[in-house]
Amino acid sequence: MLEVTALGWTLTIGVIVALLALDLAVGVLRPHAVGFREAAVWSVFYIAVAIAFGFVFASIAGWDFGAQYFAGYIVEKSLSVDNLFVFVIIMSTFAVPEKYQQEVLTFGIIIALVLRVIFIALGATLLSLFSFMFLIFGLLLVFTAVQLFRHRDEDPDVDDNALVKASRRLLPVTDDYVDGKMITRVDGRRMVTPLFIVLIAIGSSDLLFALDSIPAVFGVTSEAYIVFAANAFALLGLRALFFLVKGLLDRLVYLSTGLSLILAFIGVKLILHWLHEDVWHDAPEISTPVSLGVILVVLTVTTVASLIKSRNDPAAKAHAGSMRAHRTREEKRS
Repeated sequence: MLEVTALGWTLTIGVIVALLALDLAVGVLRPHAVGFREAAVWSVFYIAVAIAFGFVFASIAGWDFGAQYFAGYIVEKSLSVDNLFVFVIIMSTFAVPEKYQQEVLTFGIIIALVLRVIFIALGATLLSLFSFMFLIFGLLLVFTAVQLFRHRDEDPDVDDNALVKASRRLLPVTDDYVDGKMITRVDGRRMVTPLFIVLIAIGSSDLLFALDSIPAVFGVTSEAYIVFAANAFALLGLRALFFLVKGLLDRLVYLSTGLSLILAFIGVKLILHWLHEDVWHDAPEISTPVSLGVILVVLTVTTVASLIKSRNDPAAKAHAGSMRAHRTREEKRS
């Protein structure tokens, strides 16, 4: 079992908060359209920081725990790319001006990080108290994988988001973005801007991704510290990664298929772990190195196959995948 001192937690949280403050300063205090070069520099920086942390952590805690961190980081990073698909859809649906997209993304990342901290604490507590939660988490991931694979050629429908619909119905919303403000006054009346609704849409999508990603990362490590660190470092680079790859996302046509395979694999791993611990002690277990290898192979094959497909069929377009089939216009009206 990994023993992390109060000082270790404090230093880790301090580094993450400092990086978050840096991201906030870049994305909110200086709103501007982000170019490819700037996005590339920041993306490389955040990935380098995550890798450096992994090597430092492994040298202190041992390479077994280090492998668990890198496996968790890769899982969360790959899931975050799918999250970017949804961000792109939301930004396009609400026609968010480029100079305000950084602000929305940064606050969206903060919301995602807070939600993950809550779910990590809850997940770690449940797993320590009830071993059958490994079975529950495993079945949840397998179900998610099946649904994602079934609807891999669809995109989430923002119009079906309950929070967005309720906000539009209950809150007075301005017609334009009002200099990037979220709340403003028009003729003495307090109103929210479309940017506020966009943040609600992103925050609610973050909640859904947290429900999937936390069980997934607990499938490669049971250590709450590693789960937290892997999630935090994977999320911190999302803002820059969004601007770096948003023009390339359409080419990753098999990403949803690859993610569904990864989620199903981790789900099976959790179920086997439950069987081994509670039912049948001779049940096979999947080691961390094997998990890391499978995840890397699936992501590599998915990426290469996507690029080949896009090159041979320029009309092919990637989709974020959806947990349910879309309703028709007639069904929405009814």
